[in-house]
Amino acid sequence: MATIEECRSALDKLSDNMQRAEGDVRDAAALDRSVSCHITDLDVTFVGRMRGGRIEVHDTVPGPPPGKAEIRLAMTGDDLVALVGGELSFAKAWGSGRVKLHAGVRDLLQLRKLL
Repeated sequence: MATIEECRSALDKLSDNMQRAEGDVRDAAALDRSVSCHITDLDVTFVGRMRGGRIEVHDTVPGPPPGKAEIRLAMTGDDLVALVGGELSFAKAWGSGRVKLHAGVRDLLQLRKLL
């Protein structure tokens, strides 16, 4: 099972990858939205903001997200690490229910370019 530190590191790597993106992916990464990522097996949530092509994690809180972020993800720590490491396809994980993504319709249309 992935640790909180490994999950935080995976989010930092995802943020770095987004910062280096180009074209449509860079446009999608440029959204300015509140974000939460609930790691279900650790029952911890990373709370922050997607802004300027990066994910800024502001806090790590126990349990489910304390508020309703504009973009909400939920998955296990191992799935987060595997997704960011390229070992797990987002589409496959989302289709099978291993990853849950909640966002507004416009945001979902933009995010599909990232994922």
